[in-house]
Amino acid sequence: MAAARAYDIVVFGATGFTGELTAAYLAQHAPAECRWALAGRSTAKLEAVRERLALLNPRLKDLPLLQADVEDPASIRAVAESTRVVITTVGPYLEFGEPLVAACAAAGTDYVDLTGEPEFVDLMYLAHHETARASGARIVHACGFDSIPHDLGAYFTVKQLPSDGHIGVYGVVRSGAQFSGGTFHSAMGAMSRQAQAKKALAERRKREGRPEGGRRVRTIAGKPGRDSLLGLWVLPMPTIDPLVVVRSAAALPAYGPDFTYAHFAGLKTLRYTIGGSVAVGSLVVAANIPPLRNLLKSRIKQGEGPSESRRAKSWFTVDFVGDGGGETVRTRVSGGDPGYGETSKMLAESALSLAFDNNPPTSGQVTTAVAMGDNLLARLQAAGITFEVVTD
Repeated sequence: MAAARAYDIVVFGATGFTGELTAAYLAQHAPAECRWALAGRSTAKLEAVRERLALLNPRLKDLPLLQADVEDPASIRAVAESTRVVITTVGPYLEFGEPLVAACAAAGTDYVDLTGEPEFVDLMYLAHHETARASGARIVHACGFDSIPHDLGAYFTVKQLPSDGHIGVYGVVRSGAQFSGGTFHSAMGAMSRQAQAKKALAERRKREGRPEGGRRVRTIAGKPGRDSLLGLWVLPMPTIDPLVVVRSAAALPAYGPDFTYAHFAGLKTLRYTIGGSVAVGSLVVAANIPPLRNLLKSRIKQGEGPSESRRAKSWFTVDFVGDGGGETVRTRVSGGDPGYGETSKMLAESALSLAFDNNPPTSGQVTTAVAMGDNLLARLQAAGITFEVVTD
């Protein structure tokens, strides 16, 4: 049984930049009774990480280390079978992620990651959702800035509205931060595989079918323009976040019988909005020209990140506007450095919630709102991420 396993949580990829930040968060915030370990390819690098963690928490000087490599199925299977929850920061997930998802689904082990790759998420649903449902595993993708502020932010917003009619929500994200090399590599990979991603999404939708009870949920393709309520120029964001939000809406009655969601980036000036649109379009073009894609990826390396002082100055906000039952509500999710500090916090708290909270019974591939909902919301608020109703 999972409860009798050696560990509550294993951090896979702990020697990478975000992986070590996640381990450092656990070192400072995991409960004393939490049994956890580090996993990765290099034992020497794991030992170095453990030494740094012991400076934060001397009790971790003998923290267990597990050698595991995605190219060694037996080692991945051993990790999954040794713990109740696996955290993985090893991406791009489309390239490296499936062996661990498969092992966790088979072993009945809960799984959290940081992916923002829609094709990977859909392919994992098609390949491993039913296995995870049968084993009791909860496979929860996108447990960082992709997509917790958006998923739980929309969840928080609909909780402020009547649920007996149509609910329409849109989210507007702003940030002052440097994002990770891993995120950039994943994004470039996703932009270069749009046809494959559309095919995987179509196959998933066919497999899933419609929500129960005749309910309707869908994303709305927003238009660029000026949002007078928020005082921002908004630009549609083709990210994984809207897909995650509507999957939560499809599973949870609180979103009402008819739910729509639109997703935008918010900018202060028209000049920056036009510049942002041109920049995104240019990246899409570059991602589909292999020499340009490889050149850009070579300039921004994976596994590296900004300095602690740079991260300390970073911030994010996601503003939501929800309409339902004749009422309009504004809410906001906000925090510090989204790409590293807050992402590692979100990932670690997701794993702690799966390991220790009395969550709703569920299994298979599920979203954060479905798997952990109010428990994770409370954890993140206690950890310093703000979810608030805006009244001004």
